[in-house]
Amino acid sequence: MRFRHPDGSTVHLSYCTNVHPAETLDGVRAQLRDHCEPVRRRLGRDRLGIGLWLARDAARALINDPAELRALRAELDGRGLEVVTLNGFPYEGFGAAEVKYRVYRPDWTEPDRLAHTTDLARLLAALLPDDVTEGTISTLPLAWRTPYDTDPGAPRTARTALTTLAQRLDALAELTGKSIRIGLEPEPGCTVETTADAIAPLTDVGHERIGICVDTCHLATSFEEPETALDALAAAGIPVVKSQLSAALHAEHPHLPEVRTALAAFAEPRFLHQTRTRTAAGLRGTDDLDEAVAGRALPDSTPWRAHFHVPLHAPPAPPLTSTLPVLRTTLARLVGGPVPLTRHLEVETYTWQALPAELRPRTRTQLADGIAAELTLARDLLVDLGLKELP
Repeated sequence: MRFRHPDGSTVHLSYCTNVHPAETLDGVRAQLRDHCEPVRRRLGRDRLGIGLWLARDAARALINDPAELRALRAELDGRGLEVVTLNGFPYEGFGAAEVKYRVYRPDWTEPDRLAHTTDLARLLAALLPDDVTEGTISTLPLAWRTPYDTDPGAPRTARTALTTLAQRLDALAELTGKSIRIGLEPEPGCTVETTADAIAPLTDVGHERIGICVDTCHLATSFEEPETALDALAAAGIPVVKSQLSAALHAEHPHLPEVRTALAAFAEPRFLHQTRTRTAAGLRGTDDLDEAVAGRALPDSTPWRAHFHVPLHAPPAPPLTSTLPVLRTTLARLVGGPVPLTRHLEVETYTWQALPAELRPRTRTQLADGIAAELTLARDLLVDLGLKELP
């Protein structure tokens, strides 16, 4: 979906396909047929943006066979789909029964991460619509904090990898005329947990093609104030490459038994749901929601937030809610001003099948309806900010 900003530029809205597990190229094609095109039809649009997730095997198949890449591009066009952004955070196995800490490997100290991201950049340059010259890729925020934070050589290794990537992106732009930018995506528990944590390493890299991806669920989980965070990035000259529109789980009164019971329903074995609370002494947290709910690992006199991407249009029932207000504030700052701070927005609710059983979509139709409802909400927010939806 495309929108005209009051300054005349185009802002793209996509939805991220990592909600649909697929490791192979055949699986990606099935996503386009079974999910992406039906969502487009529900929205009544001739064109729908998707934030494509290409796992390692799918990406390598496309790199190794230019005919397959041309065929994928043709299929996207034929189904009324377009790709301006990729989710390069998960490497493989994102549809496994248990993902948890595995999603952070390989990290930016490992050669496979650089190789995979280079592949994604090359693929995106070929998949961009003819009238679009800029693509974006989100990636993990260097590494999970352990063992990275205790390895003296890790920061240098990661910086070297990102510098090498920047050089490759420069060469790609010269070769193709397409500018691909990479955004580190701060996430609780990682060595770059907050937007503030990103400033130093990105300043060290110091390249316009390497910036930040602001995920509004992660921002909210870490209790960051959106305007303060974005102002600090702007002051440091760190570009917001893209933003993922998502909402975290919020518990205002975690000391109450009924709140603990409601939270426990969201503790599940597949994904990691880092949980945080902000106290007078600073931010406190656990690596997963069950650790917080089960005992006294966290103070419970202040609100808790959990890294659980809840559907934007359907916050959980009381006594829980979502951090949709944080998304609204962030979006207003990103695209509500005279010039957009980013032009790539991506709805990223990948946890539909991890929701409590009674909230999960039971059919493809229900899932498509839910994704379409999320995109409708995002579209309405953009229109309210003065952007005009384009055909």
